Amino acid sequence: KGGNAYHLSKAAAWAMTNGVRLELAEQGTLVTAVHLGLADTDMAAGWPVDKIAPSDLADAALDGVEAGSAEVLADQWSRDVKSRLPLSPEEFSAAMDRALAELMAT
Repeated sequence: KGGNAYHLSKAAAWAMTNGVRLELAEQGTLVTAVHLGLADTDMAAGWPVDKIAPSDLADAALDGVEAGSAEVLADQWSRDVKSRLPLSPEEFSAAMDRALAELMAT
């Protein structure tokens, strides 16, 4: 709750990456989207939750590019969010609310 601008920017980046991938596919350019929950950076320092190390994120991104992947889900959070995308908007919101509550309870 209260993170609409942040969530909007994530959705816009995802949509833009998919669009650019389609535009550049004919010329053989690989466009790899890298998704994550939280990285262990100054921005996320106040969040008492598991975070991916920046070096692990970089490794995952490079591994994805080397493998020719269109998408890298760098941590469990990004894999969980991706798995919820087929849900209805109401189900998705409820599932995310539960996941965030569990995350903050740890």
